[in-house]
Amino acid sequence: MDHNAQGGKAYGLLKSQQEERLLSINETYLSDPQHAEEEDLSLKLEMFKKKYMEFDLNDQGEIDLMGLKQMLEKLGLAKTHLELKKMMSEVVGDTSKETISYNDFLNMMLGKKNAILKLILMFEGMGKEQDKKDVAPPSRKTFADLP
Repeated sequence: MDHNAQGGKAYGLLKSQQEERLLSINETYLSDPQHAEEEDLSLKLEMFKKKYMEFDLNDQGEIDLMGLKQMLEKLGLAKTHLELKKMMSEVVGDTSKETISYNDFLNMMLGKKNAILKLILMFEGMGKEQDKKDVAPPSRKTFADLP
């Protein structure tokens, strides 16, 4: 894999290879009896794959500290370096590990434990819905509304 791919065909090939790897991991989760009772598992795995690929900045198949930082900033939740390290260790279960693998990410999202990052990602959609409500212009006033 060429890690110096800047764009074009090389970058597209890199992303498609990464997507293939993540799809094969998704297949193992789909066939795992432990997750058999998970509602809409295939849809969730597809959504998790897209979210993960978006923030895998180094295209190594792992989200590093900068990818996590960018993810949270995009959601409007900027965190300090210390908070990011704490979140990462909460997801991977190890303070010395510097990246979140796709398996770690899926275990967090599908697991019973409520990690801070999981809660943030789960409620991301709700925040977007609330923002849309505030964007509408005020309703028009009529003469009957005047005092």
